[in-house]
Order: sequence, then C-alpha cells, then structure tokens
Amino acid sequence: MVDVTFLFTDIEGSTALLDCLGDAYADVLFRERELVSAAVAGAGGRVVDARGDELFAVFPSAADGVAAAVAAQRALAAEEWPEPVRVRMGLHTGRANIAGDGYVGLAVHHAARVAQAAHGAEVLVSDSTLAALGNIDAAVRDLGEYDLRGIPCATRLYRVVGAGLPSDFPPPLATPSDREVTRVALADDSVLLREGIAAILEEDGFEVVGQAGTAEDLLDLVEATLPDVAIVDIRMPPTKTDEGIRAAAEIRQRHPRTGVLLLSQHVDVENALALFSEKPTGLGYLLKDRVADVDEFLAAVRRVGAGGTAIDYSIVAELRSGLWPERAQELIEACASTAAVVGS
Repeated sequence: MVDVTFLFTDIEGSTALLDCLGDAYADVLFRERELVSAAVAGAGGRVVDARGDELFAVFPSAADGVAAAVAAQRALAAEEWPEPVRVRMGLHTGRANIAGDGYVGLAVHHAARVAQAAHGAEVLVSDSTLAALGNIDAAVRDLGEYDLRGIPCATRLYRVVGAGLPSDFPPPLATPSDREVTRVALADDSVLLREGIAAILEEDGFEVVGQAGTAEDLLDLVEATLPDVAIVDIRMPPTKTDEGIRAAAEIRQRHPRTGVLLLSQHVDVENALALFSEKPTGLGYLLKDRVADVDEFLAAVRRVGAGGTAIDYSIVAELRSGLWPERAQELIEACASTAAVVGS
C-alpha cells in the first residue's frame, strides 16, 4: 500500500450546461480538463483518470494536492467561458493499493465522496488531508462532521479559502453526523485478550469493527474501517518492542479522528511522555490490569473516542517518585482540560 493524496473534480450542473451550450459544450469540457490537468502537473501530481466531466488525480503529498486544487480554481475563474463553469473539488489522504495505472482502496472512494459534498468552485478537504498539510498558500475553514455515503465513520470537512477563491457557500452536500455508537479496532497478539476485550465492549454497546494481531494488520484495519478508537498493545510482533507505539503514532498522523488507547504490561515512562507531549487529545495509556476494572476501562475508551485523554495512575506515580517529578506536573497540566487519571 502507498500513502498518497487523492483529488476528485467534476463540473457542477454539467447536464444543464450541455443542454445550454449544445455542440459548444465539447470545447468547454476540453478546456476545463486542460486547465485542471495543467494545475495537477504543475503541482507534481498525475491524472489517473478522466471521464466525462470528472477527473481523478493523485499526489505524493497533501500540500501538493491542495496547491493543485487552488491553482485549478484560480485558472478556471480567470477563464472567459460562454456560460459559467463551476467545478467542485475534494481531497482525501490515505493508503491504497496500486492496481495497474490506478488505485484501489477505501481512501479512493473517500476522496470521491468528499468531492461530491462540495459545491461548484469550492475545494473541500478531509481531516486526514488537513492533518498531513504543511504550509500552503491558503487557509481552511472548519465545516463540522458529516456522514458521507459508504464511508464507515463521520468525516470532518474543511473548506480551502484563499486569494482568488470564493469563500461563501451553502453547507456541504452531505448529512451532518449524529452517530452515537463508538466503533473500536483491537490489536494485540493475544487472541484470548482480544476476544475478552471485544466481549466487554460489545456487551456495553460498542461496535468492534475488527481485530489484528500485528501492527501492520492494525494499520490496514484502521485504513479499511476508520474506527473511533484503536486499542493497541504497545509491544507487538515481530520484535515485541515498539511496534505498537510506532503504529499508534502513524494512526494519529493519518487519521486524526481516530483516538488511540495504548495497553501495556508494564509502565513505559519515556514512550508515554513522548506521546502525550506531542498531542494529548484523543489518546490513552493504561496498564492491561485496568481492563479488569470494567467500568473504568469502558469510561477510558469512551473518553479517548470523544477526543479526551486517559492516563494510568501508575505513570503519574512513577514520574513523581522517579527522576522526573516536574514532568508529572507538566503532563497533568498539558492534559488538564481533557484528562482522567485512571486507577488513582
């Protein structure tokens, strides 16, 4: 699998435009595709497919994809058309399999659904694309979470705004999300532990979307199901050292909506500090023994899924009694508004 950014575009009201222009529509379509394709190439992307008034492109980075969309919209706005031509655009960043000259995977469909939620002349990006962005010649406006057809989780959408781009549009062409069930992916090399946790979660109304025994399988599972929470063993095959930690960091980078609850047999202070210091929201770290206290464990899963923080008391106690007493206070203060200390 490869990690890339996908762009989908299409002309808003193309059927009505065809009826209005008749034979002249072919020239308009050719010129529209020419302008969008030039913007894609100029940003280092590649047009994967173009059918009718739709175009599908891929980019090595989110910044390249957004730059291409902005450049394309500016070029379209500067063109003199016989009738107004308004193109809607959507971008999503994720992993997909290469199939010949194309790509296959949920991320491709996700990008298409983001584009379908846009209005003509509008550029929408998903939360995954926003998380992968560096510096771009534009800003973004948070539009909230929406349910996109066929996508298993809610998607937070953002409108790209900047010089030469319209900024006022109606709400996205999608249903605002009101999902209440927390969807969970489980990863641990112990099948018995996974099944036990799954049973506890399902008994309390959670939806377990899948289980994985390795970090790589977990990444594929998260990519395919987009859960609200990934519960991850810190030490996973093949080396049982830091695979779970690295998978957690990758999930948080690629899927900012997915909370991560790490489970560990022993307190790992340095890794815990590194994780929480970067971004404490939507993150939890518990000892596996805490699972036995079902109510506390379930509350921690809910808290992480809602964007909060859950910290095992043993971490705080270890910091206070060890070489980093000041770091314990820093950790608590950094997580003050969202954190619950579990097991205190």
